[in-house]
Formats: sequence, structure tokens, C-alpha cells
Amino acid sequence: MLNVHNLSVSFGGEYLFKQVSFRLNGGDRVGLIGKNGAGKSTLLRLLSKEMPLDSGTIAIEKNVKIGFLRQDIDFEQGRTVLEEAYQAFVELKALELKLDEINLQLAERTDYESEDYHQLMVDLNDVTHQYDILGGYNYQGQTEKILLGLGFKREDFLKRTDTFSGGWRMRIELAKLLLQNNDVLLLDEPTNHLDIESIIWLEQFLINYAGAVVIVSHDKMFLDNVTNRTIEISLGRIYDYKKPYSKYLRLRAEMKEQQLNAQKNQEREIQQAERLIEKFRAKSTKASMAQSLIKKLDKMERIEVDQEDNAVMNVRFPISVTPGKVIAEVEGLSKSYGENHVLQAIDLLIERDSKTAFVGQNGQGKTTLAKIIVGELEHQGRVKLGHNVQIGYFAQNQAEYLDGDKTVLDTMIDAANEKNRSKVRDILGSFLFSGDEVEKYVKVLSGGERNRLALAKMLLRPFNVLVMDEPTNHLDIRSKNVLKQALMNFEGTLILVSHDRDFLQGLTNKVYEFKDRRIKEYLGDIDFYLEQRQVDGFRAIEQNQDITKKRAKSEKAGNSFKDQKKLKSLKNKLSSIESKISDLEKELAEIDHNLLIDYDTTIAAPNFFDDYQKKKETLEALMKDWEQITLTLDEFSL
Repeated sequence: MLNVHNLSVSFGGEYLFKQVSFRLNGGDRVGLIGKNGAGKSTLLRLLSKEMPLDSGTIAIEKNVKIGFLRQDIDFEQGRTVLEEAYQAFVELKALELKLDEINLQLAERTDYESEDYHQLMVDLNDVTHQYDILGGYNYQGQTEKILLGLGFKREDFLKRTDTFSGGWRMRIELAKLLLQNNDVLLLDEPTNHLDIESIIWLEQFLINYAGAVVIVSHDKMFLDNVTNRTIEISLGRIYDYKKPYSKYLRLRAEMKEQQLNAQKNQEREIQQAERLIEKFRAKSTKASMAQSLIKKLDKMERIEVDQEDNAVMNVRFPISVTPGKVIAEVEGLSKSYGENHVLQAIDLLIERDSKTAFVGQNGQGKTTLAKIIVGELEHQGRVKLGHNVQIGYFAQNQAEYLDGDKTVLDTMIDAANEKNRSKVRDILGSFLFSGDEVEKYVKVLSGGERNRLALAKMLLRPFNVLVMDEPTNHLDIRSKNVLKQALMNFEGTLILVSHDRDFLQGLTNKVYEFKDRRIKEYLGDIDFYLEQRQVDGFRAIEQNQDITKKRAKSEKAGNSFKDQKKLKSLKNKLSSIESKISDLEKELAEIDHNLLIDYDTTIAAPNFFDDYQKKKETLEALMKDWEQITLTLDEFSL
């Protein structure tokens, strides 16, 4: 389908990657990974032919169509959702213009017997036939079907795209790619700006997609759920294995261990040969043997161990004074953007040292409430901050506030004060900006590098409340893990807006879901929230079934002695399952804690990953059994 051979790209004399080769086939779902600035987005632009090659070749089979979902979407102002989605049909739209031109000429002319008029009739027939073959009479209905499937309502179709949030605009772009029937999809951080429900939908679509997909993503769970192959760009080389992300990491670690052992054995062999050469060199009877050993060493291919780029940033958020017990008190808060009512009569209490996650679909008001709390938006209702509250705020588009014409170093110096200006280079070093990198202009930085710089600026001022809106966008997986650990160690109060399930796991102890202008509290972490939502959704489906039929069945069951015994048995079974679920959740929580404390020691246990996965699968099976038994018991109570 697509073949890459000896591809090289360099910037400023330094290679991003050199002479890399790989092939894409139908059904390949590739996770393209690597640290920020490694060249992942560059490789996608090369594959999509948006960038010229330095050297090497990219051979694409005839008639293969490539769709490219960019990191930054740039819609033309003024188009409606439908008009933007129709941009997927470039050829059809061109044919529509041709038909309009021909019909206009036919309406204006009266020389019905002329050769020119006859030619117009022939052209009309040809263009109409071509329009029909390409699906010109079906594409509008197909577009509406896809948009409805992606969560849009019919009343949204005629709204302008600039009235929608980034996540919804991303869905329009996805709709365009689906409507184009591409053979290869190149997706550059597709989960940025998408809510959790949208990510789950995208996962299912990509799993069932027949073509080839190359995904740049820093969402570990998304990569594990979707991909069947991983290509890592590291230090100018690529590592290509037919494994999803987590399995690839384990395989890579095992292979490196094998390389180290083979290298040690070879070094022992070399040392032994060198000792024999020294011993035999001076003896005339052994000189030929010494020469033979020297030739053997010269021909020996030295084993090299794959080098890894293990550099990670070092983050520790500064804490200021201790605030009062109540951080923020929200009463009767409402917010509208013109006719769009986003939040209505919201009541909320944020207490000191709490760790809170804001989740929900895009456009439901998560960012709006975060901005209101930090004082950036006008609103109706009351918001009162507590005593000594000092807020640090990381906006969703924080990197956009950076001046592209400044260097990295100047950006930090200008934001520093007299007390911490001398520490600027040290802070930049901890965020992987060292040496000449601090003289780079902001405009040439990758998305992840800009996010790291924006985070570094936050360390110049202490605070006791941290509000972060999608801080992991564009960050590579290692940097995300470091940021997560820093937030876990943060001794202040945290409010986190995020769609990243893996990042949220174990990080917050309270979840607020934003839906239909209201918020709902869940007293647990993101896993607890997702479990509750799945149960709610399952029950909602069940409740849509024939209630009368269910009542009749349950009444009959309740009146029989046999079913009374069944009821008792179900209750006992439910109690047993709940006990097992509780024990397993505790075990998994302890393992997750150990992984954070000492990852290497924890995974060193025999069959660690297999056992860990089995526990998760067992827990999932138990949860399904619990749901089914609970629903059956509900039938008895109707």
C-alpha cells in the first residue's frame, strides 16, 4: 500500500531520522511514538506529501487515497457544519459547478440547432453521468448520517463552525476523512480536544477500519486499545514491532537486555583472545596462531546495544502559603454565550487539598467554569475565593500565549523577577532546554516543546491552588508521566480539566461530570466514574424495553416459591461478587501505587504483566456479573 525506503530528514545540519525504511499494509494500525521534537509530525507531513523529501523514496500504490488529520485544524470562517463537511467531496463540488455553468448557458441560448448547443447537451449528459457515478445524488444524505453518528444534532448542521469548541471541530474534520473513503489515515494527536466519550467512539471506528492508520498520540490507553503495531523514532533511528504500545515497551526492554548479555559475552570473548595474542605474540612457534586470532578479532562484528533517549523533564510545583479550609464557594452560577446557555444554577464547594477532575463532553462548560474560578470570565451568580488563595492557572491554549519572536531564554527571563531570575537556566534545564536549545525561537518549537516551556513559566511564581485545563495536550508519554507524578506530589489543591483517562487514573479523588448545563458529583477517581456511567447507561437501555412485559414476568416470579429461593441465591451471589470486587480493587490500587513509587522493582516480579492483566480482566468480568445480577434483582422488585 505504501512503502518508505531510506528516508532522511535534517534540520540545521542535524538529522531527525536517517535512512529509515518501513511498509504500511491494509489493517496496520501503527502507533508512531517518540519524545517531543523527535520528528513524528514531520514524518506524517512527508507521508501526506505536504513536505518535500531530503532523500529517500515514498512509493504509494496506484489509486491509494491518503487522509491527513492535522494537529491544528484551520477552518474557513463563515462556513456552516454542513458546508465544511461537504469539503470532503472536492470532485463532486467541482462537477456541481460545471453543471451549473452548462445549465446557465443552455437557459440563455436560443440557437437550438447549432453545433455548439448540441455540444452543450453532450457535455451535460457526460457530466451528469460522472456526477451520478461518484454518488452525487447520495453524498448529502451520507454526510448527514456521519455527522449524526458523530454526535451532532440536525439543528447543529446550519450553525457556523466557529461557534463550536475545538473538540467538535475535530469531529467535523473526522467526518470529512470518513466521507472521503481514504485507504490510509494519518492522524496527528487525534484525541487532543476530544472528550472521553468521543475518544471511545474513535477507538471503535479505528479498530474496525480496513485501511492502514498511522497515529501520533501521547494517550497510552488509546494506543493500547487501537494499535497493533508500534514505530518509535529515537535518536534518528526507528524501532518497528508488531505490538501495541505497552507490549512494545516490554519487548523492547527484553531485547535490550538480550543485547546487553550478548555484548558482555562478546567482550569476555574479545578479552580472552587479546590475552592469548599477548601470550603467543613473542613465541615464534605460536606467532601464526596469534595472527589468526588478530584476523578473527578484526572480522568480528561488534554487538551494539540500542541507545535510548531517556531524558525527561523534572517538575516540582512551588507551594506558597497555606490557604483557608474553603478554596472556592460557587452558588447559583450561570453562564451564557449569547443564545448558548452553558451553565445554569451551579453550586460547588472546593475544599483545601482536594484533587478534583472536571469531565464531560466538549462544549458542556468545563473550561468555562475553570476560567470563571480563576477570574477570567464574567458570569451570573456568586463565586467566592477563600482566605489566602493563590491560583496558578494553565489554560488549554497556554502555549498560544507565548511570543513566537522571543527565544526560549528571553521568554523565561521576561517572566522572572529579581529573586528567581538567576534560576531561569536551571529551570529550563529541568524541562529539557539546555545548551543552545535555550536560544531557539518559540515559533520553531514543536507543540510539546511549547507546552513544556509554558509549564516552566509556571515555576517562576508559587501558588497553593493549581487549575490546569488539558495540560497533557502535545506532551510525550514520558513527560506526561513526570507531570502526573509532580501533580501527585503537589501539596496544594488541584482542579484538573482532562479527557486523558490514563493520566487521570489515581490522580483525583472527586469527579464532576458536566452535562446539560448542570454538574454531577462522583466521590471517587476516574475509574469509579466510568464504572458508574457504564452501569447507568446499561440500565437506561434496559429501561427502554417493554416495562409491562418485565412487570408481568417479575410478579409471576415473586409469587413462586421456587423463584423465592432463586432470589435468595442471587442475593448471596451478589454479596460474594461484591466482596471479590472490593478485594481485587484493593490489590490493583496497591500495584498501581507500587508502580508509581518504584516501577522497575515492581515489574521485575515473575510474570508481572500477565498477572496484572489477568486481575484487570477478572475485575471486568466480575463487574459485568454484578450488573447482570443487579438487573435481575431489580426485576423482582418491580
